[in-house]
Amino acid sequence: MRDVDWGGKTALVRVDFNVPMRDGQVADDTRIRAALPTLRYLREHGAKVVLLSHLGRPDGKVSDTYSLRPVAARVTEVMGAPCAFATDCIGPAAEDAVSASGAGDVVLLENVRFHPEEEANDSGFAGQLASLGDTFVNDAFGTAHRAHASTAGLAEFLPAVAGLLMEKEIVFIGSALESPQRPFVAIVGGAKVSSKLAVLENLIERVDRLLIGGGMANTFLKAEGREVGKSLLEPDLVETARELLARGDKIVLPTDVLVTTDLRGSAGPRRSEVDQVGTDDMIVDIGPQTTRVFEDEIRAAGTVLWNGPMGVFEDPRFAAGTLAVAQAMAASSATTIVGGGESVQAVEQAGLADKLTHVSTGGGASLELIEGKILPGVAALKSDCS
Repeated sequence: MRDVDWGGKTALVRVDFNVPMRDGQVADDTRIRAALPTLRYLREHGAKVVLLSHLGRPDGKVSDTYSLRPVAARVTEVMGAPCAFATDCIGPAAEDAVSASGAGDVVLLENVRFHPEEEANDSGFAGQLASLGDTFVNDAFGTAHRAHASTAGLAEFLPAVAGLLMEKEIVFIGSALESPQRPFVAIVGGAKVSSKLAVLENLIERVDRLLIGGGMANTFLKAEGREVGKSLLEPDLVETARELLARGDKIVLPTDVLVTTDLRGSAGPRRSEVDQVGTDDMIVDIGPQTTRVFEDEIRAAGTVLWNGPMGVFEDPRFAAGTLAVAQAMAASSATTIVGGGESVQAVEQAGLADKLTHVSTGGGASLELIEGKILPGVAALKSDCS
């Protein structure tokens, strides 16, 4: 984006304003604030700024529930300058709103997913969007893994460049994977091995330590021949877990856990060594001994990449392990990266996001980048922008 002379140009900017809503109002403006550096830069350099985004899953139909009008109001508040709103993203409503604006002005167009052609990456629809701008700026890392008209298709019609947030995401996560400060420690949690198998496969070749917690650790514990009781388990991936464990000594598994026999009951969990889990027990968090081991690994690291909670962290009784990881990362002098999804939710709930080097705005996109996949929205940024 910095390579473009923006004077007199219209920047067609794909942002990720798919924000949580409550009672018709923006409930969390984190993603809006993350886009502010890009908006500020473009306005200061003389561009007319036209914003594209989706909100929710309206399935190609117009819906008041998924209108971006309240988002435009919040953009006005956080930007400290007016953000106009157009009632459609193509056609006369969009064209008139763009024509009425000038250098330094910002216009947010209505939800691109009100048109089924968006998710179909329809060339005609992409062309209609492209007619509204001179240069395409993709700043929506959270949707970069989708080959949609407003994320990839536009690059067929306009010079395409990365916004500042997109650049930051790619630089931090990409650098962690390709040239990390060592020791490089990755922490992977969450419910299932199956959802992060490609992540594990890619990371184990790159990291010095791979700490595994959450429900997925149960499959690895089972692969070691341990009882996991009624815990979440993927029996068909036990052999895969065994193969990963056989690749060396990089993987660090829990040595103690917190268990319960009743997830819905009011009683707190109890600690158990991993070789003492009962047949009626459910593992709900890593134990204090494991937590100390994970904290030590984080403390000694040069780079830490975290994706996925250590237990059923939505329940405060089972959140200690996840919170401890977040606190250890916040206290670390390492480059600390949280790779989207529930991990981001955890650090934000703990009020620690600003103490980390980088907190990704993209759940699925960050996961696919960590897997080593090429993201369509990033691959499209290849056009000459002179």
